[in-house]
This record gives sequence, structure tokens and C-alpha cells, in this order.
Amino acid sequence: MPTKADRPYGSFLRGHHDVAPDPGAQPPPQRAPIRTTLRRALPWTAALAGPALLVAISMAPAPRPEDVQPSATPTPAMSEVYAKVAPSVVQIKAQRADGTLADSGSGVVIDDAGDILTALHVVQNAQRLTVVFADGTESSAVIISEVAESDIAALRPANTPAQLQPATLGNPSALKIGDDAIVVGNPFALTRSLSTGVISGLDRSIQAPNQGRTLTGLIQFDAAVNPGSSGGPLVNRDGEVVGIVTGLVNPTGQPAFSGVGFAVTIDTAAGALGVPPD
Repeated sequence: MPTKADRPYGSFLRGHHDVAPDPGAQPPPQRAPIRTTLRRALPWTAALAGPALLVAISMAPAPRPEDVQPSATPTPAMSEVYAKVAPSVVQIKAQRADGTLADSGSGVVIDDAGDILTALHVVQNAQRLTVVFADGTESSAVIISEVAESDIAALRPANTPAQLQPATLGNPSALKIGDDAIVVGNPFALTRSLSTGVISGLDRSIQAPNQGRTLTGLIQFDAAVNPGSSGGPLVNRDGEVVGIVTGLVNPTGQPAFSGVGFAVTIDTAAGALGVPPD
């Protein structure tokens, strides 16, 4: 069960031309609409084992230029999305008792109190935690809450930058497969790196390695993530955080990206603070 901190949490930000017909011309004969069948691509074994699936497609007229209207809300450039979320991303250094680095990961500031969401496995069992903000400010931090079943932890830094910029939280329920998937994190300590892809699946379940538990309700995506990316934000094209990166899948067993990453939805992750996002 998540625990609440000892002081109030910050608020969530949360052209064509018409030609007259020739009066002496004979009208063309009427033709039946053309219909075409396409065979859906199947694996060879499936194509030989059973009947093919046929899909009927009617030939529709091409749209006229005047019928094509621009979007009322143009899609933001990727550089704009990055500029919106990158100032909220932090690097997290988990240290052992002897001061050596045990792990390094990512996190995202989500409220005006400076509270940070990250992946629990990044900070678990650390003797000391240090967060590095986008402007270079460093601060010690403590875990104020954790939700083990979702691999989520909330941190509170001892100090925050003068210009703190919390991220804006989005609505993961509005995600669709094929939507943009944008990740900003610190893979291999390359701070605030951007990677992009698409949402590949929703409501996924995976067995968390070395943790003895299954994570459920995850967002699957194919934006590149690698060691150090865990805990960083998964962002939509509006620059809103819709998930917290929790891990990746690689059939080789090596911690390198193979095209399959997973994130905990932001509404689940925000539960680590005991306060729902606005």
C-alpha cells in the first residue's frame, strides 16, 4: 500500500474546372461498380492449412483538392514536444553504502512540490539517492512512497531548482495503437535523450525479471529504451506524460533494446503519491 508524505503534495499540472457536356454526345453505357478482392497476407503454413480470407473493397472516387481541409490543431513538431517535457526529466543515481554507483535511471517531476516518479527497481535497496535536475542542480532525495506491484516509486528531493518545471500529465485511456510514443530519459547516462516510436499494444502483462511478480495493465511501445531509461516518462504528441517506463524485453537476455518496451500508465503511477492526477 502506498504511504503519504508528511507534508501536502503539490498540485498536478494536470483546383478543377467544370466543362459543359456536348449536347450531341451519346451518354456512356452504364457499368457495374468495379469490385476487387485482395488476399490478406498470411504465413505460408496458414495459407496452406485453411481457406484464404478475402476482403471486398469498393473503388471510391479520389477526393477533390477543395475537399481536403487542414487540421484545426496542427501536430506539434517533435522538437516542441521535447522542449515541453525535457526540463521535467531528472537523472537518478542510486548509491551503495560505500558511495559507489549501484544503479542509474530516470525520473520525472510531476508537481510543484518537486515530487518525482520513477521505477522502483531503480531506487530499491539504495543507501543514498541523488537526483540531477535539467539545469544541473543536484539534490539528495528520499523515497516517500512505493507501489511494488506496479514497480513505481515516488521521491522527494531535499532541494529543488529555482525554476522548477513539473510535467503535464495526460490521459492514457485515450491512447490508441499506432499513436506516437515518445521517451525522454538517460540511457547509458546520456542525459535527456529523445527516442520516438509508436504505441504497439495496450493492457499488456509481463513477468518482472528477478522480482517474482507480474506487472499488468502496461503500455507496450517501440521507442528505444536501454539501461538508464527506466523511470523516465512516456509522452504523447502533446507533450503530456502518459506512462512511466518500467522495462524492456529482449529474448537474448541482455539488457539492450530489441523493439519492445513497457510503461506503467500515469494514472496507476500517480497512485504512488496517494493523489490522482488532475
